[in-house]
Amino acid sequence: MTEPNRSALVTGAGQGIGLECAHRLRQDGLRVVATDVNAERGVSISASNSEQEVLRLDVTDLDAVIALVSETGPFDVLVNSAGIVGPNTFLWEVDPDDWKQTIDVNLTGTFNTVRTVVPYMREAGWGRIVNIASIAGKEGNPKLSAYSASKAAVIGLTKSVGKELATENVLVNAIAPAVIATPMNENTAPEVLDYMLSKIPMGRIGEVGEVAELVSWLSSDRCSFSTASVYDISGGRATY
Repeated sequence: MTEPNRSALVTGAGQGIGLECAHRLRQDGLRVVATDVNAERGVSISASNSEQEVLRLDVTDLDAVIALVSETGPFDVLVNSAGIVGPNTFLWEVDPDDWKQTIDVNLTGTFNTVRTVVPYMREAGWGRIVNIASIAGKEGNPKLSAYSASKAAVIGLTKSVGKELATENVLVNAIAPAVIATPMNENTAPEVLDYMLSKIPMGRIGEVGEVAELVSWLSSDRCSFSTASVYDISGGRATY
């Protein structure tokens, strides 16, 4: 289904979930501005071998977010996929700087983009925001306290702002994936990955294309009576 002359901003689109979401939304007919903090490489290659330009954006820099939206927006759709795993260790061994960086990227980065695009969506009377949270934000993963806490906060932010915008046709939802086959997980400790996989009843890791399909629906007119919600894509891991 082709969406009518709509634009999307996708963060963290240099690889993994963000890259696949940017590609999927382009297939849906949207003009997509793909961004990533590591965009010096210039062009990313999607799973289908189509090239897309990726602009550099540090979502923790509010001024940079405002400038990019001013220059390339406005946007009807926002997909917040920028994120980092953060420290893989016990809470009492976490370096405070690593804790702060994880919260800054995963939570404050989401705040910065939402805060910036919402006024344009309200003015247009239509908008869709999809925040990539995590099953870790609902259940907690051992040795990933900073990541789990930041994603739990993203869920809380989503529920709050979704209710604030519920009567303005600006729908805000989150998705909570279990472990997905992405480059971000390449640095996750093997024992942590084994733990996460053991919790998935389907017995496999999710694929980025599966996540992108859900994001596609949440970003469209097909999603019309759902906001402030969290959608699990976890192979049955979710318990609530």
